[in-house]
Amino acid sequence: MSASSLMFRYGCHRVLEPQGALPQAAWRLDSRPEHELGAEHELVIAVERLNIDAASFRQMEHAAQAAGEDIATGVARRVRETVASRGKMHNPVTGSGGMLLGRVARVGSQLGSPHRELVRGESIATLVSLTLTPLCLDEIVAVHVDTHQIDVRGTAVLFSSGMWSRLPDFMPESATLSALDVAGAGPQVARLCRQLGARRVLILGGGGKSGVLCAAAARRAGAEWIVGIESAPRAAQEAAALPYYSRVLSADAADPLALAQLATSAASASGEPAEYDLVVSCVSAPHVELAAILCTRERGTVYFFSMATSFTAAALGAEGVSKDIDMLIGNGFCVDHAAQTLDLLRGEPPLQQLFVRRYSR
Repeated sequence: MSASSLMFRYGCHRVLEPQGALPQAAWRLDSRPEHELGAEHELVIAVERLNIDAASFRQMEHAAQAAGEDIATGVARRVRETVASRGKMHNPVTGSGGMLLGRVARVGSQLGSPHRELVRGESIATLVSLTLTPLCLDEIVAVHVDTHQIDVRGTAVLFSSGMWSRLPDFMPESATLSALDVAGAGPQVARLCRQLGARRVLILGGGGKSGVLCAAAARRAGAEWIVGIESAPRAAQEAAALPYYSRVLSADAADPLALAQLATSAASASGEPAEYDLVVSCVSAPHVELAAILCTRERGTVYFFSMATSFTAAALGAEGVSKDIDMLIGNGFCVDHAAQTLDLLRGEPPLQQLFVRRYSR
């Protein structure tokens, strides 16, 4: 593959600063809907809704509160300023973004399958981060604080390497968007459970959208004892009502010793303290790495799915407590992850109903 083909495939022709970077790592992108150099290699989307990732939305929400602003107004202002300065929704504090929903506006003539099967006006959700997606906003219409979604009018560009998903007919668009935002979580947890033969699974942030998807996926993959940690009372109650968790506990993941004592005491039906084969961190807040590490058995695995994770803290923390464990970076992509996540929701009515109740707008 030639250098120019790679440039168009990965969107490097859209990078303004610094030159030589790929779009995700770049500070600033050219977000014009039409690009004289690579237009025929691009999919242009009329954007209708942004789904901001939890770590980014929480940071903007807290910043708005600290500044004495109305939360929705403050979040809207920060999104507008970020997109205007960077050409993409790439939170400069958290380094994270989200994904979007919109309608196909133009399919470049040089795009291959599956992009070329799309038709103008078709609704799709992108499966790549907003941190690498050229985005131009004409208007922010509404901010939905409870779902971390923002109604907008604008234009986005997807490169040939960028994945997307058509929307199913069994869930509302907003609920589907929330699920697809974390589509990599459940399939990868299922794969880990099968590969590791994991019997005991602990999920930090077990009441959030990625947490409940992981619990359902782990149960389907054969995990026998699944414990969720959730600090928000309503989310904990909803998670406990699902048929996937053995127990749901309330604890602060930023207090690693207290959480480890509580979680390991709940690790088996017998009540005997034990560590977990697989620990999944879905907590959208910092300083929870050690809680996950302390709950993992020797030669067990931690899967850090949250974008709030400090991988320096994780590596040095495991070294500091002499834990010989495998630690995996949460990858938002795996093959067929959108289809697998939608199949999970379709086949698990309690899970589907929870997403519809929480995220439909």
